[in-house]
Amino acid sequence: MGIENAFLRALPSTLFIAAGIASQIYLVRRFRISQALNAILFLCEACLFLISQESLFPYVRRLFPSDYTLVIASGTLILWCWLLTGVAIVLWLKDRVFQPRFRPERRAWLTASAAAVCAAPAAVLCTGILTRKNFDIREVDLKFKNLPMDLRGLRLVQISDIHMGDFFSAHDLERAVAAANELRPDLAFVTGDLITTKWDPLDACLRELGKLHAFSGVWGCLGNHEMRARVENHTTTKALEFDVRFLRRQAASLIFGESRLNLVGVDHQRHVRPYLEHVEDLVAPGAFNLLLSHNPDVFPVAARKGFDLTLAGHTHGGQINLAIAGANLNIADLATPYTKGFYELPGSSLYVNSGLGTIGVPVRLGAPPEITLIRLCDTSS
Repeated sequence: MGIENAFLRALPSTLFIAAGIASQIYLVRRFRISQALNAILFLCEACLFLISQESLFPYVRRLFPSDYTLVIASGTLILWCWLLTGVAIVLWLKDRVFQPRFRPERRAWLTASAAAVCAAPAAVLCTGILTRKNFDIREVDLKFKNLPMDLRGLRLVQISDIHMGDFFSAHDLERAVAAANELRPDLAFVTGDLITTKWDPLDACLRELGKLHAFSGVWGCLGNHEMRARVENHTTTKALEFDVRFLRRQAASLIFGESRLNLVGVDHQRHVRPYLEHVEDLVAPGAFNLLLSHNPDVFPVAARKGFDLTLAGHTHGGQINLAIAGANLNIADLATPYTKGFYELPGSSLYVNSGLGTIGVPVRLGAPPEITLIRLCDTSS
């Protein structure tokens, strides 16, 4: 992805942040707030922002071993930014439009508008909290040129980013697994982030995943949270007790009739390059090569190395998507061009699952949790 496209992708979120900063400066000047108090406000906002960042997650956990730390930090920052911008707009309109000539009906309209602006964030967040577990079942037909005959119509189920813990229980996963089983998959895939921290119930998560039923097995790769919790080895070993196999820079050859599917799994690929180093050694010429990678950023590299299909997660579909002025704003767009759904490069395809759980705040807006059923099809069908 070019610099120009990356800039355009980041522009909406940058403008939204700039609006929050500008609103605070305007309000400080309007109400003649002291510079000391202004500095304290910016310091508090900076602290909330840093605490809510995933990159500092392990350090925060040492002080506050609970998901509520991130929830409070992220939620407070979102509400504060929203309120700042809304109140600043209402007051600016009052100063510029309604002040010259006093009219009672305009005053009433202004009061109602201010109340609506203040109430909107709470209403939207409550909606996102209440509906965050209402998963969609997304059925996708992916077409490939010269797909081997016995792989045509193969049914692949993918789930991702479970994050079992305070806000996603074993019962929640049990519901999702039951729904996935009803799709009668030939293969089932779990693309990382079973838990968030080492304090979360990993074994319980694996126990529920063991209830997944697929004719040719349940397979997976590990995510960044398994890596940060340092539970990769335990996850891989314990999962075998439940007939779930996680591939860690490994390949498995699966035979369907006279056709071969070469399944490759890798641990979470960090943002440090190079991606997929030496993984080309696992690519099988003449087979359909499928890569499981938690991080979708590997897609261009995977395409060059000969993978026909890559399945990924990690982004949660953005988790919180805001439609403002025709643009869709979400944090994931700042990190990757592959946020959710289907992407294609010459000779290769990618599907990014939006995941089941949440991270940071237990809210989903515009990115419902997802179970994906992928059917492999030939371009001639």
